This record gives sequence, structure tokens and C-alpha cells, in this order.
Amino acid sequence: MEDKELQLVDHLDELRKRIIISAIAFVVFFIVGFIYVTDIYDWLVRDLEVKLIVLGPSDIIWVYFMIATIIAIAGTIPVLASQIWLFVKPALKPLERRITLSYIPALFILFIVGLAFGYFIIFPMVLEFLVKMGADMFVTNFTADRYFRFIMNMTLPFGVLFELPAVVMFLTSLGIINPFVLAKIRKYAYFVLILIAIVITPPDFMSDFVVTLPLLLLYEISINLSKIVHKKRMKKLTEQEAEFAEEA
Repeated sequence: MEDKELQLVDHLDELRKRIIISAIAFVVFFIVGFIYVTDIYDWLVRDLEVKLIVLGPSDIIWVYFMIATIIAIAGTIPVLASQIWLFVKPALKPLERRITLSYIPALFILFIVGLAFGYFIIFPMVLEFLVKMGADMFVTNFTADRYFRFIMNMTLPFGVLFELPAVVMFLTSLGIINPFVLAKIRKYAYFVLILIAIVITPPDFMSDFVVTLPLLLLYEISINLSKIVHKKRMKKLTEQEAEFAEEA
């Protein structure tokens, strides 16, 4: 009983250590983003035809915080993934350690790809639709606060959703999920992804289609990648069982 309690304390200490390291990384990247926020701001508004306005001094600092936060999240993802890997590493076999370690750069790359998809495809499409919808009724002015909130809403969800293939492969390699479960819940997953697409896009079929198709494709890719990882995992487990039987 005491040994189990000691092991639990050790695990909690290790978890706290990993969380602290991830938090420090977030703060460091946040500071870096804060330092270069003006350069990032100039790049984000380079094609904007109107100049953004602020309604008070607090809006200025809030814009700084939003831009720095996006940079911090993007930079912290590989650090967080590596800390999770280090936390579960003792429970993994040597082969599993090598396989799961390869997913860390994939998580970062997919997050950036998701942000790019949201910013370069979804964001301009939705913004153009909304501006044209009110062009004959309103004078269009954007506050900096609302504009960058809008960018975050159009990009961060896709950065997270594009992580799906790497997360599925990682969990499959650990034996937590398998492709059969993913295929079984396909219709429920489709419903959730379609709902997400409808919520974050303008109310027209083409916009919904442009967003829905990549999300459904990501899920199908995840299932197929899970099949490959699961097959290799089961083959390796069979080989290990055969070797163990021969030694016995």
C-alpha cells in the first residue's frame, strides 16, 4: 500500500514538472510574440483596405495579448507534446518510444497547416461575405479588438482540428484506440464535424461545403492512418509473443 502511494506521489511530481516546463515555454513564446507584435500586426493587416480603430487604451493592450497568445500557443505545442511523451515514456516499450517521438514534429506542422487553412482560405471567404452582406446598409469600420478576435475564431479551431491525424496515430500506437472504433463512430464524428463547419462559416452551401470537405477528409485520413499503425502494432506484438514463447 505504501509503495503504491509513493508511486502515485512520484507520478504527480513528474506531472507537475511537465506542466511547469510547458507553462514556462508558453510564457517565453508569449514574451517573444509580444516583442515582435508590431511586425506581426503589420503583416496581418497588409491587405486590409481600412485602418483599424480602437475604442480605448485597453483595446490596444488586448490586441497585443491576442497576437502574442497565438504565437505562444503555436510555439508551445511541440514543447507540450514532448513533455507528454516524456511523462508516458517510462510505460512505453523501446519501439513505442521511437514511434511516438516521431509524432511531435507532426503535431506542430499540422497545427501550422490548420492555421494557414483558416487564415488564407476560411477567413477571407467569411470576411468578404459579411462585408458584402452589409455594404448597402452600413459604413464598414473595424475595431482592432473585434477584427483580431474574428481572426482567432477563424484560425485556432482549424489549427486544433488539423491535429486529428497525428493524435489518432499517437493514441493508436499506444493501444488506446483502434481503427475499428473510429469506423464505428464515423456517423457521429461526421455529425460533429459538419456542425462545426456550419457554425463557423457563413450561411451558404458553398462555404459550408468548402469547410466540411477537408474536415471529413481529415477524419477518413485519420482512420486509414490508424489502420496502418494498428496493423504494425499487432504484427510487432505477435512477433514479441512468438519470441517469448520460444524462450519459454
